[in-house]
Amino acid sequence: MAVLLSIKPKYVNEIINESKKYEFRKSIFKRNNVFKAYIYSTNPIKKLIGKFTIGEIIKDHPQTLWQNLGNFAGIEKDEFFNYFGNRENGFAIEIRDLEIFKDPIEPKDLIPNFNPPQSFYYIDEDILLCVPEFRIWFFIAFGICHMVCSPIMLG
Repeated sequence: MAVLLSIKPKYVNEIINESKKYEFRKSIFKRNNVFKAYIYSTNPIKKLIGKFTIGEIIKDHPQTLWQNLGNFAGIEKDEFFNYFGNRENGFAIEIRDLEIFKDPIEPKDLIPNFNPPQSFYYIDEDILLCVPEFRIWFFIAFGICHMVCSPIMLG
């Protein structure tokens, strides 16, 4: 299973230049079988720019997260603590095996009626598994994106 993460462009740039090795979140996935994350760069980019393998997910007090991971946060200390506010816990998602797409992808080309997630949403399959060799159809059921692939006849 994969997730689509909405990330602000300035933090996407920090991920690309590898100064941000952890993505911080106030809440985390309820499902425990999430292994991939797609990066949706928010306004003004509004494209899927890459994906990564989810490494360790660390739950801890924001102060402890900063002490242990601040050098890999890709965010200023004041922004970090403003984001978490008075929360008792935060989450750090380790970014492994980062793959930046050569050409950013328009999400509406893959997901009909695409609406950017506020934080994240689940995707049942690796949505780019079939691109470009396959044609992809999606349907939405119970808020989960499902995919059916069929080969394109190459001639």
